[in-house]
Amino acid sequence: MSTETSTGIPAQGGQPEGRQQTSLGTAGARNLATTTKSEPQMQGISSRWLLKQLPWVQVSGGTYRVNRRLSYAVGRGRVSFVKTGQEVRIVPPSLRELPVLRGFEDDALLAELAGRFTQREFAAGEVLAEAGQPVSDVVLIAHGKVNRIGTGKYGVSTVLGVLADGDHMGDEALEQPDALWDYSVKAATAGTLLSLPWAAFQQLADRSPELRDQVLAYLSGTRQAQNKHGEAEIELSAGHEGEHELPGTFVDYELAPREYELSVAQTVLQVHSRVADLYNQPMNQIEQQLRLTIEALRERQEYELVNNAEFGLLQNADYDQRIQTHSGPPTPDDMDDLLSRRRGTKFFLAHPKAIAAFGRECSKRGLYPTPVDVQGTSVPGWRGVPIFSCNKIPIVDGHTSSILALRTGADNQGVIGLHQTGIPDEYQPSLSVRFMGINEKAIISYLVSAYYSAAILVPDAIGVLENVDVARPRD
Repeated sequence: MSTETSTGIPAQGGQPEGRQQTSLGTAGARNLATTTKSEPQMQGISSRWLLKQLPWVQVSGGTYRVNRRLSYAVGRGRVSFVKTGQEVRIVPPSLRELPVLRGFEDDALLAELAGRFTQREFAAGEVLAEAGQPVSDVVLIAHGKVNRIGTGKYGVSTVLGVLADGDHMGDEALEQPDALWDYSVKAATAGTLLSLPWAAFQQLADRSPELRDQVLAYLSGTRQAQNKHGEAEIELSAGHEGEHELPGTFVDYELAPREYELSVAQTVLQVHSRVADLYNQPMNQIEQQLRLTIEALRERQEYELVNNAEFGLLQNADYDQRIQTHSGPPTPDDMDDLLSRRRGTKFFLAHPKAIAAFGRECSKRGLYPTPVDVQGTSVPGWRGVPIFSCNKIPIVDGHTSSILALRTGADNQGVIGLHQTGIPDEYQPSLSVRFMGINEKAIISYLVSAYYSAAILVPDAIGVLENVDVARPRD
């Protein structure tokens, strides 16, 4: 009698026709066996080096205030643009990023000022300004990259800095009469700029008392006694002899210091009571659900620490601490520039693709940086400083990213993480799991909350290498 079914497939036991099964098959045996199984796995878990390396400060009141010395220096921000076809227009409120217009409230006048800028395209290698020539315009770089070029002590031409999208130049001419360019400006790439003759600005200032007062207030502030960081000077005397009259002084503080409130990432974990009652062996279902939920919360926490507009490191780094790559990909020279801008750099933070791009540049030069041992793990390094990977740093348009350099610790005037331990129903430091009850559908709910923030104590605690090209060049 045939053992095949009506479909021609071998019947129970899986034996072909004419072959007798002599022992229990594996399919049947598994019904009586307890399998060895793993905990639920999750692909979204990363190394989260930033969370591990930041020193965390207890914020008992939920708010952390950063007190600093009074500073007269007005930061130089980035102007924003809107492109429609080939036309590039300034977003008028972003003109407040020019130091002279910081805090100016007349939006209508800013819009009129933005309309007076004229657009111009420039080519790679074009000289946009020459040292020693009068500064006749304020120039905004809408797109592209330009080099500030000076002459060294022995007559050698040197690159003093790189300006890119949103940067501006020429506005410093307000601080001195008959201003001359202290450096030449040469285009490193093709791009677009917008310029405004100072005569056009002066016309608006003559017509608007508010704008004229804004300029006068700015000029009076820049002439206050200050150190190279823009802080109010502390009068001292040294090297004197005899009965020298000593200066009187005091340390002035910011009247409105910045405050950081703890942010939160939350979710409601839901588990059916039947699952919790009947399927808790050999693994506790609620514990496993909670473990993976917390992993997702911690991933989001690190993302926010990098990208949040209010306290994220990438968004809140001072513009004076941002530099551009010299050629596109991250070279050893670029990393040295980034490293040299602050004392005691604790680590670099970069997207894995940026780390790979830096490795390619090192290989081209025959350099093989020594890895750094961190907590028993070997990580890439440069000049003895570890380079930690962070996939939360964005890659813009598929090919450019940023590299961060951080000095950390409150005692070192660096970057610190903020949290609050000892909160009700705490499950991990500054993370709580709170039972919310069981609804009429027998669903058990838990509120899972993580509280955190980050603070940059002084501007040079963090630096950013911008427009890092991570694309692999064609062979």
